[in-house]
Amino acid sequence: MSKVEISYYSDVLCIWAYVAERRLDELAANFGDEIEIVPRYCSVFPDAWGKIEGKGGFESFNRHLREVASRYPHIAVNDAVWLRGRPRSSASPHLFLKAVELVERDHGGSAAKQYLERLSTRAAREMRRAFFAEAIDIADWQVHRDIAARIGTDYDAVEARLRSSEAIACLALDYDLSQRNGIEGSPTFVMNEGRQKLFGNVGYRLLEANVQELLRQPDSEHATWC
Repeated sequence: MSKVEISYYSDVLCIWAYVAERRLDELAANFGDEIEIVPRYCSVFPDAWGKIEGKGGFESFNRHLREVASRYPHIAVNDAVWLRGRPRSSASPHLFLKAVELVERDHGGSAAKQYLERLSTRAAREMRRAFFAEAIDIADWQVHRDIAARIGTDYDAVEARLRSSEAIACLALDYDLSQRNGIEGSPTFVMNEGRQKLFGNVGYRLLEANVQELLRQPDSEHATWC
């Protein structure tokens, strides 16, 4: 049986993608080798300061994020989020994460390991927690160096992918795919070669139902119900 591929588009500064981490954990734990989660990044906060000022300012956005966190006890959000450690853009952390993916790929890790075991998954989790739980500016390259140390990877190897432009090429591909696939925002789950697209704060049971239906492998004369 072929695996169900789930392309997962997110912006690292999006709180709804932070909320959705638990749902990815459940999918990976419950379906194991039956699915392949492919993380991709979309650009929701290309100019984070401009976006937030347009939504009423940093204090208003801070209140919004704390209100969201109060409804989802599995996430930690610092009271000072967006009041200190303000990233200018999500592009810088995305670039670091693509470089980590490349380092992992060169060592066979991304292909050999399941989603939850990957270095790149740990890097993305650490990046989100540094921002939301610690209110750190994750666009700062020194923070990237610190996160590389936390996950036990060689930052020099990561930096080599940045200097060679390999990482920016991979990030540009993600951004291009998000445009071509009509990704409206973060997070978005895409399955069945783009025919099934779930956007936003989607509950786990709906994700599970879509995966289960695809695993049934209906023949060409029958469309999936979901």
